[in-house]
Order: sequence, then C-alpha cells, then structure tokens
Amino acid sequence: MGSDFFHGFKRQASLFLTETIRTARLALTDVTPAELMTEEATNGHAWPQDTRTMGVISRAAFEVDDYWRIMEILHKRLSQFDRENWRVSYNALVLLEHLLTHGPRRVAEEFLCDKQVIKEIGRFQYIDERGFNWGLSVTNSSERVLKLLESEPFLKEERARARKLTHGIEGYGSFGLRFSSTDAALKNSSFKTYGRCSSHYNESFSIKEGARREPENDSGSGQGIEDGYAEEDHPFCDNADQTIASLLSTTE
Repeated sequence: MGSDFFHGFKRQASLFLTETIRTARLALTDVTPAELMTEEATNGHAWPQDTRTMGVISRAAFEVDDYWRIMEILHKRLSQFDRENWRVSYNALVLLEHLLTHGPRRVAEEFLCDKQVIKEIGRFQYIDERGFNWGLSVTNSSERVLKLLESEPFLKEERARARKLTHGIEGYGSFGLRFSSTDAALKNSSFKTYGRCSSHYNESFSIKEGARREPENDSGSGQGIEDGYAEEDHPFCDNADQTIASLLSTTE
C-alpha cells in the first residue's frame, strides 16, 4: 500500500515538474507549442503515438515557422539514430509517416536526403523480454516511409485515402483552406531552412534564399490553388481562423 502511494506520488511530482519546465520554456524562450509537442512526441517513450497529438502537429506544419521547427527536430531525431535509444528515431519515423500523408506535400521532398539513414534504421533488430519483435515494427515503418518518399503515385494515393477517411469521420462538407500572414510574407521574401540531412546535420541553421514553391495539386491542374496553397494540400483544417493555441486545446 505504502509502495503504491510512493510511486503514485513520484509520478505526480514528475508530471508537475515536466509541466512546470514546459510552461517556463514557453514563457521565457522562443519555443512554440507545436515545437514542444514534436519534441515530446519523438522522445524515447514506450507508449504508442497519440493520434490527436500527431494531428495537431500536422496542422501546425502548415504554419511556416512551425514547419521548419518541426522539420529540424525530425531531421535531428533520425540522423542521431542510436541502437541503445532506438525509440527516439522510431517515434520520429511514426510521426514522419503521419506528416507525409496528412501534412504539407513538401515534407516528402524535405526528407529525400534522409533516405539512407531511414534504411539504416530499418535494419534494426530487437525482440523484447516478452517476445515482441520491435525490430519488425521498425522495419515496417521504415519501409513504408521510404515508399512514400520514393513513389509519387503511392504518396498521392495515401494522401487521398487519408483525406477520405478524415472526411468520413468528421463529416466535412469541404476541406478548409488556411492562410497566415507569414505565408503571404514568404512570397516576397527569403525564408530559413535548418541545417539537416544525416550526412551533414548541424545544430545551427542556414539561410536559404529564394521564394517558396507553390504546392502542386495532385490532380495536376491549377484549380483549387489560392495564395500558394492547394485545397488538397491542407485537408485537415476545418476552420480558417483556427490558431495553434486552439489546436493544442484539442489534446487536453
């Protein structure tokens, strides 16, 4: 009885400390809620990824600043694959798969440079003490991500399937378009990309000159494109005025 109480108290204290640190980082640094959520979703936790959390992150990725922050974290998690702490990279793979099918289309282009390290992660082998083959799970995730990166038809098919599923679950009549002042500003300015790719990942970020590419519509036509976003490219936001703060509230 006393032992259970102690462990319960210890867990509550740990959660309180974690939340305090999280709140302090939000208040005292330039970290964003989506950035924190991405860090937490790709740490070494053993429990399955939370679908709602991944949904919030995928929607946040359509905001330019959050996009680069999320991409930087994922590049880092993948490039620093460690067999002793394999869950970090595995969780990053699971989140990347979700972003490929639910996030901006440019995510696929963004991670082409990580194909080699993703293949290396896929060779990981591990069976736990209960006999569960985690190595097979990692391999399957790696192979699916690679297929999404390498096969444009498969990527389009899976994105369409995800849109259809979401439409059926949430009963959307049409998929909302979401815009931000940041997106508009990028049309006439440069934007930053972070140091990345497993072969030359570094902690600092570099400045990439040039205008943002406009996402292409899967149908191949220009219909449905406005302000650089195709309706296809933002299928999971039902409120054009929804903010990151309101999105985060859905996970609580």
